[in-house]
Amino acid sequence: MSLFWIFAFLTFFGLIAYGFQIWAVRSYLSTPCSCGEGLALPRLFPPVSVLKPLKGLDDNLYDNLLSFCSQDYPEYEIIFSLQSHNDPAYRIAKRIKDKHPGRNISIIVEDCSIGLNPKVNNLLPAYKASKYEYILISDSNVIVDKNYLREITKPIDNSGPVGEVGLVSNIIKGVGGRSLGAIFENLHLNSFIVGSVCFLHSFLKLPCVIGKSMLMSKKDLEAIGGLRSVKDILAEDYVIGERMHKAGKKVVLSNYMISNVNEYWGFKRFLNRHTRWGKLRWKIGGSKYVFELIGNPVFMSAMPIVFWQCSKLTVTFAVLTSIIKVFGDFYLGRKTGAELDNPFLYLLSPVKDLVIGLIWTVPIVSNTVVWRGNRYSIGKDSILSPCPETGIWSLRYRIIDAIKERFA
Repeated sequence: MSLFWIFAFLTFFGLIAYGFQIWAVRSYLSTPCSCGEGLALPRLFPPVSVLKPLKGLDDNLYDNLLSFCSQDYPEYEIIFSLQSHNDPAYRIAKRIKDKHPGRNISIIVEDCSIGLNPKVNNLLPAYKASKYEYILISDSNVIVDKNYLREITKPIDNSGPVGEVGLVSNIIKGVGGRSLGAIFENLHLNSFIVGSVCFLHSFLKLPCVIGKSMLMSKKDLEAIGGLRSVKDILAEDYVIGERMHKAGKKVVLSNYMISNVNEYWGFKRFLNRHTRWGKLRWKIGGSKYVFELIGNPVFMSAMPIVFWQCSKLTVTFAVLTSIIKVFGDFYLGRKTGAELDNPFLYLLSPVKDLVIGLIWTVPIVSNTVVWRGNRYSIGKDSILSPCPETGIWSLRYRIIDAIKERFA
Protein backbone atom coordinates (compact mmCIF):
# COMPACT_ATOMS: atom_id res chain seq x y z
CA MET A 1 0.00 0.00 0.00
CA SER A 2 2.91 2.36 0.71
CA LEU A 3 3.96 2.15 -2.96
CA PHE A 4 0.54 3.39 -4.01
CA TRP A 5 0.76 6.40 -1.69
CA ILE A 6 4.21 7.30 -3.00
CA PHE A 7 2.89 7.48 -6.54
CA ALA A 8 -0.28 9.19 -5.32
CA PHE A 9 1.83 11.91 -3.70
CA LEU A 10 3.86 12.36 -6.90
CA THR A 11 0.63 12.53 -8.90
CA PHE A 12 -0.80 15.25 -6.65
CA PHE A 13 2.48 17.13 -6.92
CA GLY A 14 2.24 16.89 -10.72
CA LEU A 15 -1.37 18.13 -10.72
CA ILE A 16 -0.41 21.11 -8.57
CA ALA A 17 2.44 21.94 -10.95
CA TYR A 18 0.03 21.60 -13.87
CA GLY A 19 -2.36 23.98 -12.11
CA PHE A 20 0.40 26.57 -11.81
CA GLN A 21 1.13 26.15 -15.53
CA ILE A 22 -2.51 26.83 -16.38
CA TRP A 23 -2.44 29.86 -14.09
CA ALA A 24 0.73 31.15 -15.76
CA VAL A 25 -0.75 30.78 -19.26
CA ARG A 26 -4.00 32.46 -18.20
CA SER A 27 -2.13 35.34 -16.56
CA TYR A 28 0.17 35.83 -19.53
CA LEU A 29 -2.65 35.92 -22.06
CA SER A 30 -4.90 38.08 -19.88
CA THR A 31 -2.28 40.81 -19.35
CA PRO A 32 -2.17 43.38 -22.14
CA CYS A 33 1.31 44.01 -23.51
CA SER A 34 2.27 47.42 -22.17
CA CYS A 35 5.62 47.65 -23.94
CA GLY A 36 5.73 50.95 -25.79
CA GLU A 37 2.16 51.85 -24.82
CA GLY A 38 1.02 54.91 -22.94
CA LEU A 39 4.26 56.81 -23.52
CA ALA A 40 4.64 60.29 -24.91
CA LEU A 41 7.15 59.17 -27.50
CA PRO A 42 5.70 57.96 -30.80
CA ARG A 43 6.33 54.37 -31.75
CA LEU A 44 9.36 53.70 -33.83
CA PHE A 45 9.27 50.83 -36.32
CA PRO A 46 12.84 49.63 -36.88
CA PRO A 47 13.37 47.90 -40.23
CA VAL A 48 13.48 44.12 -39.81
CA SER A 49 15.10 41.32 -41.80
CA VAL A 50 12.92 38.20 -41.59
CA LEU A 51 15.06 35.07 -42.00
CA LYS A 52 13.12 31.99 -43.10
CA PRO A 53 15.23 28.79 -43.26
CA LEU A 54 13.49 26.25 -45.51
CA LYS A 55 13.89 22.50 -45.79
CA GLY A 56 11.28 20.30 -47.44
CA LEU A 57 7.52 20.74 -47.57
CA ASP A 58 6.15 21.58 -44.15
CA ASP A 59 2.40 21.36 -43.62
CA ASN A 60 0.62 24.38 -45.11
CA LEU A 61 3.97 25.78 -46.29
CA TYR A 62 2.59 28.07 -49.02
CA ASP A 63 0.10 29.81 -46.72
CA ASN A 64 2.64 29.95 -43.91
CA LEU A 65 5.13 31.86 -46.05
CA LEU A 66 2.43 33.95 -47.70
CA SER A 67 1.30 35.28 -44.31
CA PHE A 68 4.61 37.17 -43.98
CA CYS A 69 3.99 39.08 -47.21
CA SER A 70 1.01 41.03 -45.87
CA GLN A 71 2.47 42.47 -42.68
CA ASP A 72 1.16 45.86 -41.58
CA TYR A 73 4.67 47.15 -41.04
CA PRO A 74 6.55 50.05 -42.68
CA GLU A 75 9.79 48.41 -43.74
CA TYR A 76 10.99 44.82 -43.72
CA GLU A 77 12.60 42.24 -45.95
CA ILE A 78 12.02 38.50 -46.24
CA ILE A 79 14.91 36.16 -46.96
CA PHE A 80 14.15 32.53 -47.81
CA SER A 81 17.26 30.41 -47.38
CA LEU A 82 17.78 26.89 -48.73
CA GLN A 83 20.63 24.45 -49.28
CA SER A 84 19.65 23.30 -52.79
CA HIS A 85 17.55 24.33 -55.80
CA ASN A 86 16.25 20.75 -55.80
CA ASP A 87 14.57 21.26 -52.44
CA PRO A 88 10.78 21.26 -53.11
CA ALA A 89 10.47 24.28 -50.81
CA TYR A 90 12.39 26.30 -53.43
CA ARG A 91 9.44 26.18 -55.83
CA ILE A 92 7.10 27.41 -53.09
CA ALA A 93 9.44 30.27 -52.22
CA LYS A 94 9.72 31.19 -55.92
CA ARG A 95 5.94 31.28 -56.25
CA ILE A 96 5.68 33.58 -53.24
CA LYS A 97 8.34 35.93 -54.64
CA ASP A 98 6.72 36.02 -58.10
CA LYS A 99 3.31 36.72 -56.60
CA HIS A 100 4.63 39.74 -54.68
CA PRO A 101 7.03 41.58 -57.03
CA GLY A 102 6.67 44.76 -54.97
CA ARG A 103 7.66 43.09 -51.72
CA ASN A 104 11.32 42.96 -50.68
CA ILE A 105 11.87 39.20 -50.97
CA SER A 106 15.15 37.38 -51.57
CA ILE A 107 15.89 33.69 -52.09
CA ILE A 108 19.35 32.53 -51.01
CA VAL A 109 20.46 29.07 -52.15
CA GLU A 110 23.81 28.01 -50.74
CA ASP A 111 25.20 24.64 -49.70
CA CYS A 112 26.55 25.70 -46.33
CA SER A 113 28.02 23.04 -44.04
CA ILE A 114 30.06 25.08 -41.60
CA GLY A 115 28.52 23.44 -38.54
CA LEU A 116 26.61 20.34 -37.44
CA ASN A 117 23.30 22.11 -36.77
CA PRO A 118 21.50 22.09 -40.17
CA LYS A 119 19.20 24.98 -39.23
CA VAL A 120 22.14 27.23 -38.36
CA ASN A 121 23.87 26.19 -41.60
CA ASN A 122 20.74 27.30 -43.41
CA LEU A 123 20.56 30.58 -41.52
CA LEU A 124 24.16 31.75 -41.93
CA PRO A 125 23.93 32.73 -45.66
CA ALA A 126 20.64 34.55 -45.01
CA TYR A 127 22.13 36.35 -42.03
CA LYS A 128 25.10 37.45 -44.14
CA ALA A 129 22.77 38.77 -46.86
CA SER A 130 20.41 40.60 -44.49
CA LYS A 131 20.63 44.39 -44.65
CA TYR A 132 18.83 45.55 -41.49
CA GLU A 133 20.10 45.74 -37.92
CA TYR A 134 17.20 43.76 -36.48
CA ILE A 135 16.77 40.17 -37.56
CA LEU A 136 13.76 37.93 -36.97
CA ILE A 137 14.41 34.19 -37.18
CA SER A 138 11.12 32.51 -38.06
CA ASP A 139 10.54 28.83 -38.79
CA SER A 140 8.72 27.76 -41.94
CA ASN A 141 5.93 25.93 -40.09
CA VAL A 142 4.44 29.02 -38.43
CA ILE A 143 1.62 31.19 -39.76
CA VAL A 144 0.95 34.72 -38.53
CA ASP A 145 -1.52 37.55 -39.03
CA LYS A 146 -0.76 41.02 -40.36
CA ASN A 147 0.04 42.47 -36.91
CA TYR A 148 2.85 40.04 -36.09
CA LEU A 149 5.78 42.38 -36.78
CA ARG A 150 4.09 45.30 -35.03
CA GLU A 151 3.55 43.19 -31.91
CA ILE A 152 6.92 41.46 -31.68
CA THR A 153 8.80 44.76 -32.09
CA LYS A 154 6.89 46.48 -29.24
CA PRO A 155 9.26 45.36 -26.45
CA ILE A 156 12.31 46.83 -28.21
CA ASP A 157 10.59 50.18 -28.76
CA ASN A 158 10.14 52.78 -26.01
CA SER A 159 10.76 50.14 -23.34
CA GLY A 160 13.40 51.82 -21.23
CA PRO A 161 17.16 52.27 -21.59
CA VAL A 162 18.51 51.83 -25.08
CA GLY A 163 19.54 48.25 -25.65
CA GLU A 164 17.74 46.94 -22.56
CA VAL A 165 15.89 44.19 -24.45
CA GLY A 166 18.16 41.66 -26.13
CA LEU A 167 15.69 39.13 -27.52
CA VAL A 168 11.94 38.78 -28.01
CA SER A 169 10.19 35.46 -28.59
CA ASN A 170 6.55 34.44 -28.77
CA ILE A 171 4.14 32.01 -27.15
CA ILE A 172 3.46 29.21 -29.64
CA LYS A 173 0.21 27.32 -30.12
CA GLY A 174 -0.27 24.20 -32.23
CA VAL A 175 -3.05 24.27 -34.81
CA GLY A 176 -4.41 21.82 -37.38
CA GLY A 177 -4.20 18.12 -36.63
CA ARG A 178 -5.58 15.63 -39.15
CA SER A 179 -3.50 12.62 -38.13
CA LEU A 180 -2.67 10.96 -34.83
CA GLY A 181 0.91 12.26 -34.71
CA ALA A 182 -0.21 15.83 -35.47
CA ILE A 183 -2.97 15.68 -32.83
CA PHE A 184 -0.48 14.44 -30.24
CA GLU A 185 1.97 17.19 -31.23
CA ASN A 186 -0.65 19.93 -30.87
CA LEU A 187 -1.89 18.54 -27.56
CA HIS A 188 1.67 18.62 -26.25
CA LEU A 189 2.41 22.11 -27.58
CA ASN A 190 -0.80 23.49 -26.09
CA SER A 191 -0.30 21.97 -22.65
CA PHE A 192 3.24 20.99 -21.59
CA ILE A 193 5.18 23.36 -23.87
CA VAL A 194 3.08 26.51 -23.50
CA GLY A 195 2.58 25.82 -19.80
CA SER A 196 6.29 25.26 -19.11
CA VAL A 197 7.42 28.34 -21.05
CA CYS A 198 4.90 30.63 -19.31
CA PHE A 199 5.64 29.08 -15.90
CA LEU A 200 9.40 29.58 -16.23
CA HIS A 201 8.97 33.20 -17.32
CA SER A 202 6.25 34.09 -14.80
CA PHE A 203 7.38 32.33 -11.62
CA LEU A 204 11.08 31.60 -12.01
CA LYS A 205 12.03 34.54 -14.27
CA LEU A 206 14.01 32.17 -16.46
CA PRO A 207 14.12 32.59 -20.25
CA CYS A 208 12.99 29.60 -22.27
CA VAL A 209 13.30 30.65 -25.88
CA ILE A 210 11.64 28.65 -28.65
CA GLY A 211 13.37 29.22 -31.97
CA LYS A 212 10.21 29.41 -34.04
CA SER A 213 10.17 33.17 -33.46
CA MET A 214 13.22 35.13 -32.26
CA LEU A 215 13.78 38.87 -32.75
CA MET A 216 17.13 40.43 -31.85
CA SER A 217 19.67 42.95 -33.08
CA LYS A 218 22.83 41.90 -34.88
CA LYS A 219 24.87 43.91 -32.38
CA ASP A 220 23.49 41.95 -29.41
CA LEU A 221 23.79 38.63 -31.24
CA GLU A 222 27.41 39.28 -32.21
CA ALA A 223 28.18 40.34 -28.62
CA ILE A 224 27.36 36.80 -27.43
CA GLY A 225 29.30 35.11 -30.22
CA GLY A 226 26.96 35.31 -33.21
CA LEU A 227 25.29 32.47 -35.09
CA ARG A 228 28.61 30.77 -35.78
CA SER A 229 29.09 30.19 -32.05
CA VAL A 230 26.01 27.91 -31.98
CA LYS A 231 26.70 26.07 -35.23
CA ASP A 232 27.42 22.81 -33.36
CA ILE A 233 24.68 23.13 -30.73
CA LEU A 234 21.36 21.28 -31.00
CA ALA A 235 19.39 23.73 -28.80
CA GLU A 236 20.71 26.86 -30.48
CA ASP A 237 17.57 28.84 -29.59
CA TYR A 238 17.75 28.04 -25.87
CA VAL A 239 21.48 28.76 -25.74
CA ILE A 240 21.09 32.13 -27.49
CA GLY A 241 18.41 33.11 -24.99
CA GLU A 242 20.51 31.95 -22.04
CA ARG A 243 23.56 33.85 -23.27
CA MET A 244 21.49 37.02 -23.74
CA HIS A 245 20.20 36.65 -20.19
CA LYS A 246 23.71 36.16 -18.77
CA ALA A 247 24.91 39.19 -20.73
CA GLY A 248 22.43 41.32 -18.81
CA LYS A 249 19.92 41.70 -21.63
CA LYS A 250 16.20 41.20 -21.13
CA VAL A 251 14.72 38.14 -22.81
CA VAL A 252 11.07 39.01 -23.36
CA LEU A 253 8.26 36.53 -23.93
CA SER A 254 5.59 38.35 -25.92
CA ASN A 255 2.03 37.38 -25.05
CA TYR A 256 1.18 37.68 -28.73
CA MET A 257 0.59 34.09 -29.83
CA ILE A 258 1.62 32.68 -33.19
CA SER A 259 0.47 29.42 -34.72
CA ASN A 260 2.60 26.35 -35.39
CA VAL A 261 0.83 24.38 -38.14
CA ASN A 262 0.88 20.60 -37.71
CA GLU A 263 -1.49 18.79 -40.03
CA TYR A 264 -0.28 15.37 -41.22
CA TRP A 265 2.34 14.08 -38.82
CA GLY A 266 2.90 10.36 -38.61
CA PHE A 267 3.13 8.81 -35.15
CA LYS A 268 6.76 7.86 -35.82
CA ARG A 269 7.62 11.50 -36.50
CA PHE A 270 6.07 12.47 -33.16
CA LEU A 271 8.17 9.84 -31.38
CA ASN A 272 11.40 10.88 -33.11
CA ARG A 273 10.87 14.57 -32.43
CA HIS A 274 10.18 14.21 -28.73
CA THR A 275 12.90 11.64 -28.25
CA ARG A 276 15.30 14.22 -29.68
CA TRP A 277 13.82 17.01 -27.53
CA GLY A 278 14.05 14.79 -24.46
CA LYS A 279 17.74 14.15 -25.07
CA LEU A 280 18.24 17.86 -25.56
CA ARG A 281 16.59 18.77 -22.24
CA TRP A 282 18.44 15.97 -20.39
CA LYS A 283 21.80 17.32 -21.59
CA ILE A 284 20.87 20.91 -20.71
CA GLY A 285 18.90 20.39 -17.50
CA GLY A 286 20.73 17.44 -15.97
CA SER A 287 19.03 16.32 -12.74
CA LYS A 288 16.24 18.90 -13.31
CA TYR A 289 15.05 16.63 -16.11
CA VAL A 290 13.56 14.36 -13.40
CA PHE A 291 10.91 16.99 -12.67
CA GLU A 292 9.49 16.48 -16.17
CA LEU A 293 8.51 12.94 -15.24
CA ILE A 294 7.15 13.97 -11.84
CA GLY A 295 5.27 16.75 -13.61
CA ASN A 296 3.43 14.18 -15.74
CA PRO A 297 0.52 13.30 -13.40
CA VAL A 298 -1.16 10.92 -15.84
CA PHE A 299 1.98 8.81 -16.15
CA MET A 300 2.57 8.86 -12.37
CA SER A 301 -1.03 7.83 -11.67
CA ALA A 302 -0.64 4.79 -13.94
CA MET A 303 2.47 3.52 -12.17
CA PRO A 304 0.61 1.81 -9.25
CA ILE A 305 -1.20 -0.34 -11.82
CA VAL A 306 2.15 -1.45 -13.26
CA PHE A 307 4.27 -1.77 -10.12
CA TRP A 308 1.70 -2.59 -7.43
CA GLN A 309 -1.58 -4.11 -8.56
CA CYS A 310 -4.42 -3.56 -10.98
CA SER A 311 -7.31 -2.95 -8.63
CA LYS A 312 -10.41 -0.81 -8.40
CA LEU A 313 -8.46 1.72 -6.35
CA THR A 314 -5.51 2.08 -8.72
CA VAL A 315 -7.64 2.14 -11.89
CA THR A 316 -10.07 4.67 -10.42
CA PHE A 317 -7.19 6.88 -9.33
CA ALA A 318 -5.62 6.80 -12.81
CA VAL A 319 -8.97 7.49 -14.51
CA LEU A 320 -9.77 10.46 -12.25
CA THR A 321 -6.32 11.94 -12.87
CA SER A 322 -6.79 11.50 -16.61
CA ILE A 323 -10.18 13.23 -16.48
CA ILE A 324 -8.66 16.22 -14.69
CA LYS A 325 -5.92 16.41 -17.32
CA VAL A 326 -8.44 16.20 -20.18
CA PHE A 327 -10.46 19.12 -18.81
CA GLY A 328 -7.26 21.09 -18.13
CA ASP A 329 -6.03 20.63 -21.69
CA PHE A 330 -9.48 21.50 -23.02
CA TYR A 331 -9.41 24.74 -21.01
CA LEU A 332 -5.94 25.62 -22.32
CA GLY A 333 -7.09 24.95 -25.87
CA ARG A 334 -10.01 27.33 -25.42
CA LYS A 335 -7.86 29.94 -23.68
CA THR A 336 -5.16 29.95 -26.36
CA GLY A 337 -7.60 29.70 -29.25
CA ALA A 338 -6.06 26.40 -30.32
CA GLU A 339 -9.07 24.13 -29.84
CA LEU A 340 -9.06 20.79 -31.63
CA ASP A 341 -11.66 20.42 -34.38
CA ASN A 342 -13.43 17.71 -32.40
CA PRO A 343 -13.58 18.21 -28.58
CA PHE A 344 -13.66 14.44 -28.08
CA LEU A 345 -10.07 14.30 -29.37
CA TYR A 346 -9.02 15.68 -25.98
CA LEU A 347 -9.69 12.17 -24.68
CA LEU A 348 -6.39 11.30 -26.38
CA SER A 349 -4.53 13.64 -24.04
CA PRO A 350 -3.89 10.96 -21.35
CA VAL A 351 -2.69 8.55 -24.05
CA LYS A 352 -0.26 11.18 -25.29
CA ASP A 353 0.99 11.75 -21.73
CA LEU A 354 1.63 8.03 -21.29
CA VAL A 355 3.64 7.99 -24.53
CA ILE A 356 5.62 11.05 -23.39
CA GLY A 357 6.30 9.32 -20.09
CA LEU A 358 7.77 6.32 -21.90
CA ILE A 359 9.83 8.56 -24.17
CA TRP A 360 11.23 10.28 -21.08
CA THR A 361 13.37 7.22 -20.31
CA VAL A 362 15.13 7.11 -23.69
CA PRO A 363 17.68 9.93 -23.06
CA ILE A 364 18.93 8.03 -19.99
CA VAL A 365 20.20 5.17 -22.17
CA SER A 366 20.94 6.89 -25.50
CA ASN A 367 22.78 10.11 -26.35
CA THR A 368 22.52 10.06 -30.15
CA VAL A 369 20.06 11.67 -32.54
CA VAL A 370 19.40 11.28 -36.23
CA TRP A 371 18.61 14.68 -37.68
CA ARG A 372 17.97 15.22 -41.39
CA GLY A 373 19.77 12.02 -42.29
CA ASN A 374 22.86 12.54 -40.10
CA ARG A 375 23.68 10.89 -36.77
CA TYR A 376 25.14 12.93 -33.94
CA SER A 377 26.15 12.39 -30.34
CA ILE A 378 24.81 14.98 -27.88
CA GLY A 379 27.15 16.25 -25.20
CA LYS A 380 26.75 18.69 -22.33
CA ASP A 381 24.63 21.76 -23.14
CA SER A 382 23.47 19.92 -26.30
CA ILE A 383 26.81 20.26 -28.10
CA LEU A 384 26.80 18.01 -31.16
CA SER A 385 29.61 15.79 -32.39
CA PRO A 386 29.65 13.37 -35.34
CA CYS A 387 28.72 9.82 -34.41
CA PRO A 388 30.89 6.98 -35.77
CA GLU A 389 29.24 4.83 -38.40
CA THR A 390 31.67 1.93 -38.00
CA GLY A 391 32.97 -0.15 -35.14
CA ILE A 392 31.40 -1.40 -31.92
CA TRP A 393 29.61 1.91 -31.24
CA SER A 394 27.97 1.78 -34.63
CA LEU A 395 26.77 -1.78 -33.88
CA ARG A 396 25.20 -0.61 -30.61
CA TYR A 397 23.30 2.21 -32.34
CA ARG A 398 22.18 -0.05 -35.19
CA ILE A 399 20.73 -2.54 -32.67
CA ILE A 400 18.89 0.24 -30.85
CA ASP A 401 17.58 1.61 -34.16
CA ALA A 402 16.39 -1.85 -35.20
CA ILE A 403 14.44 -2.24 -31.94
CA LYS A 404 12.91 1.23 -32.31
CA GLU A 405 12.00 0.49 -35.95
CA ARG A 406 10.36 -2.78 -34.95
CA PHE A 407 8.07 -1.17 -32.38
CA ALA A 408 7.48 2.22 -34.02
